[in-house]
Amino acid sequence: MTASNDQPAVALPALTQDGRARAEARQGAASGGRQAASVIDFHSLGRLLVLGGPARAQRAVRMLAPDLQIVWLRPPAAAAGDEADAAAPEGVILAAGRLTRLDGYLGRFSAAVAVDDQELNPAQLLGQANRYFDLVLDLQPQPAIPREVPPLGYFAPGDDEQALRRALEQLPELVGEFEKPKFFEYDPAICAHGASGLSGCSRCLDACPTVAIRSIGDRIEVDANLCQGGGSCATACPTGAIRYVYPAVNDFLDSLRQALQRYRGYGGASPAVVFHDAEAGAEAFRSVAAALPERVLPFEVEEAGSLGMDAWLTALAYGADQVLILVTGATPPSVLRELSLQLSYAWAILEGMGYARERLQLFGYRDPDESWPIHAAGAIGDGAAMVPGTFAAFDEKRTMIRLAVDHLHEHAPQARPLAALPAGAPFGEVWVDAQNCTLCMACASQCPTGALLAGDGRPQLRFLEQNCVQCGLCARSCPEDAIGPSPRYLYDAGQRARIRVLYEEEPFRCVSCGKPFASQKVVARMTQKLHNHWMFQDEAALRRLKMCEECRVIDLFEHGNPDAYGRPQ
Repeated sequence: MTASNDQPAVALPALTQDGRARAEARQGAASGGRQAASVIDFHSLGRLLVLGGPARAQRAVRMLAPDLQIVWLRPPAAAAGDEADAAAPEGVILAAGRLTRLDGYLGRFSAAVAVDDQELNPAQLLGQANRYFDLVLDLQPQPAIPREVPPLGYFAPGDDEQALRRALEQLPELVGEFEKPKFFEYDPAICAHGASGLSGCSRCLDACPTVAIRSIGDRIEVDANLCQGGGSCATACPTGAIRYVYPAVNDFLDSLRQALQRYRGYGGASPAVVFHDAEAGAEAFRSVAAALPERVLPFEVEEAGSLGMDAWLTALAYGADQVLILVTGATPPSVLRELSLQLSYAWAILEGMGYARERLQLFGYRDPDESWPIHAAGAIGDGAAMVPGTFAAFDEKRTMIRLAVDHLHEHAPQARPLAALPAGAPFGEVWVDAQNCTLCMACASQCPTGALLAGDGRPQLRFLEQNCVQCGLCARSCPEDAIGPSPRYLYDAGQRARIRVLYEEEPFRCVSCGKPFASQKVVARMTQKLHNHWMFQDEAALRRLKMCEECRVIDLFEHGNPDAYGRPQ
């Protein structure tokens, strides 16, 4: 992400005091730049796989043949039809077969074709040692890689002639060495995807438009070659295990805070911040920029989906009267879904403090004549004057949300102690069914964030609300179905940070030495479940279930030498 001033400046009017203050704010923010990021390298030799029958492909391969090494793969039906004699240009290898597999990215596309009950690699038609294609032009009616955002180097224009022309222009240019930023960092230590084979959070997988993320047991794996920086994974992640690093969020928020400070310092009032992406969003904003109120401050980000609640709420806490997220027809549906979900969570948090929804809006802009939801000064329903916060920005998602909400709550028009949040929100408590909970501590052992804790020497289940991300692993690990998540936002920072007891029992004491070693219910359930087992058919064996570990071993050996299965002989 980057502030708008790192890009070619959009000409904005400065006819009023707000406009002049905006010009100063943008000038001051221009010195901030991107943080250096790791890069991903791509190498392309110009080996192109063209898919599709002769009707459209013949013209395409003729245009591309002088610049690229081409294998033109036609389906068997097309090869046997009336168009079978359509000649391939000189140097183009014509093949027929049924495509059975295609995956990869620029410089490393792997394909397989079924021919006469064999699966062959068509890339070897360019040389036996060759295994991969660098580029793919897919002219089939249904794309072989049906993703919202296709991998780099893959073009599937469908019936769109304009998209086909763009592909034919770009393909010859994709020969050589290329690089792109590595947009993310992943910390598996705080990932809530799973534990001990149990499934937990999968929000990043659902939000990724490039299918770059996959599950690998209790953790996830991100293919940096497929990732194109949409950022919705970082927006969806409840713990911050995936972070957007192009640049780091704290760098972006620092730039935002400085811009808002300068705007107000130069006499600007009621700033409305607009976040838009660097391509379609920038074009949409540029088309109407001159007609917008001069209190509007644009901030360009790499992708609209790369910003979430931490950035939105922090912008309000830094003094923005209104925050708008501009999406366009180019925004992938999965990203739009995730932004809408995050917006519903943020709305509930804001409304719990008495702020109006107009403070934060997701705005879909497609038509230049469409009106913008930017209100005149003072028109926002809650009537609150936004008091700019001065707290520092940190590169830690939940910390930034807490700092922003704490500041907004301090100056809230009508704050309540807590707010109920929609299902799936990453904040809340857990409920415990006291009748069925045995304090076995399976939930605490699987909690990835340390929100659930065992008692300190007592049969207790304790809870730290500020750590809970509502991943649901506690519910999936409970053998009694006695616990589950309950989304809410508790505004009192002291209460959020206080460890409280959710459930406790008097401990069961060893019938031999009197030492407490388990809960009453654990021993009762264990005795009930094992009383019909062949190992516990005498009173002495059943009595051992009520002993601590040390006494159990002593008693077993005092009443006979056990065999290999622990049975007295």
